[in-house]
Amino acid sequence: MKRRSLAAMVAATTVTVMGLAACGQAGQDDAAGDGPTTVTMWTHSAGNPAELAVYQQIISDFNASQDDYEVAEESFPQGAYNDAIVAAAASGDLPCLLDMDGPIVPNWAWAKYIQPLGISSEITDSLLPTAVGTYKDEIYSAGYWDAALSVFARRSVLEKNDIRIPTVDQPWSVEEFTAALETLKAAGYDTPLDIGAEDTGEWWSYAYSPMLQSAGGDLIDRDTMLSADGRLNGPGAVAFFTWFQDAFARGLTSNSGTIGNQEFNDDEVALSYTGVWNALESLQTVGDDLLILPPPDFGQGPRIGGGSWQWGISTGCSEAQAAGARAYLEFSFKDEYLVAFSDGQVVIPATESALGASKYFAEDGDLRPFVELSQELALARPATPAYPVISSTFEKAAKDIMNGADVQSTLDGAVSEIDTNIQSNDGYGF
Repeated sequence: MKRRSLAAMVAATTVTVMGLAACGQAGQDDAAGDGPTTVTMWTHSAGNPAELAVYQQIISDFNASQDDYEVAEESFPQGAYNDAIVAAAASGDLPCLLDMDGPIVPNWAWAKYIQPLGISSEITDSLLPTAVGTYKDEIYSAGYWDAALSVFARRSVLEKNDIRIPTVDQPWSVEEFTAALETLKAAGYDTPLDIGAEDTGEWWSYAYSPMLQSAGGDLIDRDTMLSADGRLNGPGAVAFFTWFQDAFARGLTSNSGTIGNQEFNDDEVALSYTGVWNALESLQTVGDDLLILPPPDFGQGPRIGGGSWQWGISTGCSEAQAAGARAYLEFSFKDEYLVAFSDGQVVIPATESALGASKYFAEDGDLRPFVELSQELALARPATPAYPVISSTFEKAAKDIMNGADVQSTLDGAVSEIDTNIQSNDGYGF
């Protein structure tokens, strides 16, 4: 899903945002007297009415189901949300329940914004692995859904140009993918592939680091979480970014389009590397001709990004509030709510049991291919507090390479910047 830069989540905030954050304190203390304990909750969903409506229904149902706790929700626009959390943490005014983008979970755990989640393992064990956030192998967050990436195509276009339709088990090799792009360019598509390069921020790591991993590279050495050397600048990384740079230089893709999937819907590009959030509009436009395909195999098997918004419990909770937060979260992971999120937002339910009842992702659902892509190919971004720096550094390096910079020296520079940050923070606990 479209994300703003994670580096902004750990940046200093303004006095104005500090004032905004202070509003979370109002319900943070336990209710006076013998009334229910108030559990404050912040969400980034103010601009997403379908998502917010489900949260409000869960809260209403939970509050009515028992007398010990009362969840009080406050929603923020996504653009202001992370700054409000950082400001609230600085002033000691964190809400008890808070949602967060999956990749930021380790940073917030390391910074002691959030505490170990502590809900039933029956729930977390039932979720997609990418819907559970960890730091140093301890669970700190859990989510109701995930998103998935794919390559959109028209069956008629591929068949007309004698291009094989790939599957998860038999994806395009990078050579086959490149040849398909060349064929489509010769067939009249000025730019055959929309890769989404006009977007900014977290999209770059979410979208392109899986291709790097498919080529045998990575953002960091995941065994130690202490260095990117040999992973972000090794042979696999150089091979992928050489292909990446060449694809732009030859006009097989570009960064001059518009954010979204309109160019594919208008048949201006033949292939679009995009996500489930654009699928319904394309399905309505293209109909039965739409193909939802795996990305190409750059050598080590195809990969896609995983990990969307999840829920955690802050360190600002009292013991009674934390117990209420856990009770609320355990209540909230009912299939009926996961299905409501899925149907309202077109996202993949995080449990197998909810998939069967979902409108788009059940066995006979129009968007079922995304389930296989998510289950078989998704890889979470590295679970390290260094990730915000890794992500922003990766974006800058990838854009420089896109624009013609030397591949090896650019990647070496990115590794140096990432490793210096990790060392200056004593390894972030690793």
